[in-house]
Amino acid sequence: MSTLNPRQLEAVRHTGGPLLVLAGAGSGKTRVISRKIAHLIQSCGIAPRHLCAVTFTNKAAREMKERVAQQVRGREARGLTISTFHTLGLQILRREAAHAGLRPGFSLFDAQDAEALLKEHLQKVPRSDSSSPAIVQARISRWKNALVDPSEALGQADDDYEAVLAELYGRYERSLRAYNAVDFDDLIGLPVRLMRTEGELRDAWQERIRYLLVDEYQDTNGAQYELVRQLVGPRGALTVVGDDDQSIYAWRGARPENLERLKADYPHLTVIMLEQNYRSSGRILGLANALIGNNPHIFEKRLWSEHGPGDVPRVIPCRDEMHEAERVVAELLHRRFGDCVRFGDCAILYRGNHQARPFEKALREHNIPYFLSGGTSFFARTEVKDAMAYLRLLANPDDDAAFLRVVNTPRREIGPTTLERLADYAAGRGVGLLRASTELGLAEHLGERPRRRLGEFAAWLEGFARRAAAAPVATVRELIEAMRYADWLREQSSSPQVAERRMENVEDLLDWLGALNKGELQEKTLAEMVNHLTLMDVLERRDEEQGGDRVHLMTLHAAKGLEFPHVYLVGMEEELLPHRTAIEEDTIEEERRLAYVGITRAQRTLTLTYARRRRRYGEVVDIEPSRFLAELPSEALEWDDRREIPPEERKSRGQAHLDNLRGLLGA
Repeated sequence: MSTLNPRQLEAVRHTGGPLLVLAGAGSGKTRVISRKIAHLIQSCGIAPRHLCAVTFTNKAAREMKERVAQQVRGREARGLTISTFHTLGLQILRREAAHAGLRPGFSLFDAQDAEALLKEHLQKVPRSDSSSPAIVQARISRWKNALVDPSEALGQADDDYEAVLAELYGRYERSLRAYNAVDFDDLIGLPVRLMRTEGELRDAWQERIRYLLVDEYQDTNGAQYELVRQLVGPRGALTVVGDDDQSIYAWRGARPENLERLKADYPHLTVIMLEQNYRSSGRILGLANALIGNNPHIFEKRLWSEHGPGDVPRVIPCRDEMHEAERVVAELLHRRFGDCVRFGDCAILYRGNHQARPFEKALREHNIPYFLSGGTSFFARTEVKDAMAYLRLLANPDDDAAFLRVVNTPRREIGPTTLERLADYAAGRGVGLLRASTELGLAEHLGERPRRRLGEFAAWLEGFARRAAAAPVATVRELIEAMRYADWLREQSSSPQVAERRMENVEDLLDWLGALNKGELQEKTLAEMVNHLTLMDVLERRDEEQGGDRVHLMTLHAAKGLEFPHVYLVGMEEELLPHRTAIEEDTIEEERRLAYVGITRAQRTLTLTYARRRRRYGEVVDIEPSRFLAELPSEALEWDDRREIPPEERKSRGQAHLDNLRGLLGA
């Protein structure tokens, strides 16, 4: 406790009622949550099994676990739950599957599975050409996050188009239940509906979770807010930590007004503000405070720091996007060879992924190592999705999305007409596609040859499914070998090297499954291991290696929660930051919060850049600097086009380039 400042200490010790901790950027919120968990266990006598802390990403949950483990060790922490919202929801559904109308071993559909299912339904809907599966899926997700069921969605439809989408929503839900599956949004929505309707079940969970802590509360959507309310109940044993100034996820349902709703739902709510920043210099915080001061606020706060004023933040105007990339790379070289700064201490942040290309090109030309956040997910690779589909089908024979993916992978000469007739028959019988493949009644719909192929595939898979119950990992390896998947990859790949790399990805997945079987999921069923892997995919898309001395390139959204000694916030232009859509829809406040997040990532130096001209839609157009630059106090900034560069600095920058050239030439 001695390392906490007075406000942090107050937040840790407050246990007498609901608490909102307004934690500004870099104010030590993770420290507060981890210390509070230790305090509740060690000083308040709450058993770890009755404590639950939730956040939004696996990475954040891991960091919290690591912090808590430093203070609460061994048996003292046994039973403690620290997880994401969706992992908690999955835990509730596993325990209450029967109440939710699900059978044991239900499947978890990811976004691609959901899209494939919607694509099937869209083929039967008039005007479906005006809606892609992704658009329909996003609309359904918004309904689910707002706890609106299909009948309510249909009743609220303003026009025929909305009515068609609501009807699709209903068909999609019926298919999920028929397949014994849930999607990502159901992991929150279904537990909420259960607790609203099943009083005894709700009371049991409130008794199980006697104190709840929630991180990044400003990012909660309507369903997550209601899940918290149902779990906490009238007791109000709750601490939430958030910052309305860092709410940047409205596009995926986040509602910063949930912070204000707390005051209405909990009249005795205590509010504690953490305003001391442990990350950035005074000048950087001055810019952040000035910018975000232009937004309306539920709670007023102002960040401050004991780090001293620090370097003056700079603004670099550039001719175009290529010149912008060249200038930033020149600055990086100057820092590296002039100031002995590691490349890994530098980050280039931008509004959209499309802005990365010129920076990548310039970095490669100067042989500067970099890490581009947001690359292709491990689980998004075709070969990994194939293997995962087989795993899912072994675990859940009613998983029709998995069946459709693998029935011809490798090719088994089971054509689309056969599959359509199989689907019609299965729908009429109310069974899954795999089960329907072996029924005698299928003879009325299909000829002998396609029935034989379907039957052989089903019997082959059923044999592996029986063995997988006793030895899941070994059986899956046998299945991959038996279908000669490596040969299939060689047929489908552009070169033997590509096929080999793709097979290595499958081996990585199987190794991961084996590690799970020996670790935290030891003695669990294949279904539970598959659900664990699927959830890891959806939440995290697998951690990518970020170590080494490399410049970080990432979007502002991806940068939230991170910090870097030297930050280059690029593309400070109208229609980029703020984004064109935000200008048209008058949602500038969220864009301002996004710029605020970018500024507060910087610890020691901050450089803002913009281009005067930029290529858009195939033509070069004149650009206006971002309005956010005008909202920053000009006296607190150093504009490169308004200053004379001292001779010694000019010489230092030239020497940095020479040093880099020597490095490139091996001199």
